[in-house]
Amino acid sequence: MSSHTLDKFLHENLEDLKSKGLYNEIDPLESANGPMIKIGGKELINLSSNNYLGLATDERLKEAAKQAIETYGVGAGAVRTINGTLKIHLELEEKLAKFKHTEAAIAYQSGFNCNMAAISAVMDKNDAILSDELNHASIIDGCRLSKAKIIRFNHSDMDDLRQKAKEAVESGLYNKIMVITDGVFSMDGDIAKLPEIVKIAEEFDLITYVDDAHGSGVLGNGAGTVKHFGLSDKIDFQIGTLSKAIGVVGGYVAGKQQLIDWLKVRSRPFLFSTSLTPGDVAACIKSLEILMESTELQERLWENGRYLKKGLKELGFNIGESETPITPCIIGDEVQTQQFSKRLNEEGVYAKAIVFPTVPKGTGRVRNMPTAAHTKEMLDQALSIYEKIGKEMGII
Repeated sequence: MSSHTLDKFLHENLEDLKSKGLYNEIDPLESANGPMIKIGGKELINLSSNNYLGLATDERLKEAAKQAIETYGVGAGAVRTINGTLKIHLELEEKLAKFKHTEAAIAYQSGFNCNMAAISAVMDKNDAILSDELNHASIIDGCRLSKAKIIRFNHSDMDDLRQKAKEAVESGLYNKIMVITDGVFSMDGDIAKLPEIVKIAEEFDLITYVDDAHGSGVLGNGAGTVKHFGLSDKIDFQIGTLSKAIGVVGGYVAGKQQLIDWLKVRSRPFLFSTSLTPGDVAACIKSLEILMESTELQERLWENGRYLKKGLKELGFNIGESETPITPCIIGDEVQTQQFSKRLNEEGVYAKAIVFPTVPKGTGRVRNMPTAAHTKEMLDQALSIYEKIGKEMGII
């Protein structure tokens, strides 16, 4: 028999979320996560995946994964520190360091794991972390886990960051102070002001930490936001995922050799979680090789991003201040946002509603993620559906 207290808590809170338009329904795919997807027997234009470069379904990656499975099996069999480090794990890490222009890199099972691992391996209760208020949930959780004092600064507000850094240093309360930011903010598509952050960090001797989940493979000829600004030697921690532009799964931290050596002996997900599977590692290596050989996929991604943005803006939608292919359509009201997304779905476009707590209350939006794999025809069709629903609901 289950606990009455738990049943009551779950029932009341689930009903509350549903009544406020904050309950997220999960739609299982009956196809690969490509530019077109199949849900409930219906073909839809997919504008919701993080598969920026279309590599999740690339034949070259699939072939590399198959060959690795033949050689190494489907699982690594142990944590990295016992005997779960395969030769290809080291190959991946060497390739990642080259890709990110750093001395070394360490691979993890997910991007979320990276932030849980890296922050708490270096920061503790005697330290402080200056964190952008719009940082990803995994950064927030990683900061909490470290037990350091968390000092939020206003989003991309360099005056506020400088003031708070100055106060933290002058207080004399902390052994170390770190500044953490996303490279590209995933809900708005804007880019962190890294040159200014680095200047402030140098002035106050702050450790610098950039989570570039949405910048790697997209900016800086693929190498990410840090490379985009020419700051590869100025950022202490570069975090990335292997599940977005790279198209597979996993995450990594890139930085100086000494930092990576420390993470290998002190970061808990590395020490206590079985390593990435051989097939995934091989597919990641192949993906990085493709990105390092040519910028063709990035160029196509940016072209499609500009095309969709221009079309939505001309129709009269509020697309915010995105500087990357991420294209939010900001509706505002949560219930209306959910309804708008539902209508798009009915007409043939899969673009998910993003509402509180992922974004602040009253800023509900449908977030569009054009990829390198979309054709102009798909985007034109999506725009005509947007126009139809926008007019129908009085949004444009």
